[in-house]
Amino acid sequence: MLKRRSWLGLALASSMVPGLAQAQDSVVVFAAASLKNALDEIAATWSKDTGKPGPKISYAASSALAKQMEQGAPADLFISADLGWMDYVAGKNLIKADTRFNLLGNKIVLIAPKDSKTTTLAISGADLTKALAGGRLSMANIDSVPAGKYGKAALEKLGAWTAVKDSIAQAENVRAALLLVARGEAPLGIVYGTDAAAEPNVRIVATFPEESHPPIIYPAALTKDAKNADAKAFLDFLRSAKARTSFEKQGFTGLVKSASST
Repeated sequence: MLKRRSWLGLALASSMVPGLAQAQDSVVVFAAASLKNALDEIAATWSKDTGKPGPKISYAASSALAKQMEQGAPADLFISADLGWMDYVAGKNLIKADTRFNLLGNKIVLIAPKDSKTTTLAISGADLTKALAGGRLSMANIDSVPAGKYGKAALEKLGAWTAVKDSIAQAENVRAALLLVARGEAPLGIVYGTDAAAEPNVRIVATFPEESHPPIIYPAALTKDAKNADAKAFLDFLRSAKARTSFEKQGFTGLVKSASST
């Protein structure tokens, strides 16, 4: 009887917590931090069109999200900023492989604070060192976060890594790296072009050649333990014309043919 009363008390308490039922009914999405502006808009559109609760989206570095999934964090969808971390969770049998597809492309750019005297810059060791003037080059973690890995690969390819490797300020994700430059705490940073477009307090001073780094691809998939009945519908919506418009407005490149808009 005691156990039954305890369970009943928990159930009654849960039913009185505002928003708990809605949270349980929402699709849970783990998404790369760089997707925030576009995906927030897309989620709102999907909710308005369908009348379903808005998806609950956790934004972080793809590496952090993959590790959280590995540790049992519940999610219905995963959208990574590179193929590597999607491959990682696939190798751990954490996604439904037949639902995986490449959703978006992006580019990486070199940014400076909007009031910086640096307006354009050649990406060479000497030029970067001069522009940094003893300051730090803000990047996402170069060992695990996709934006940081892309940035390091590009600097190495262009022969600039050796000159700046001791001046890197590493952030936990690309949006944190963006913020350091936007606040003027770093004179230069490497972020996605979409991040730069979303932040009015920075300016792009150089764009990295596509051939200087691996292709930037965002794959998406349902997780193996996806429980929400609407998860597949939201994943399919990411392929729609409406979603593509939102993604492209933020500067992403759509990699899938648009399905129906609903």
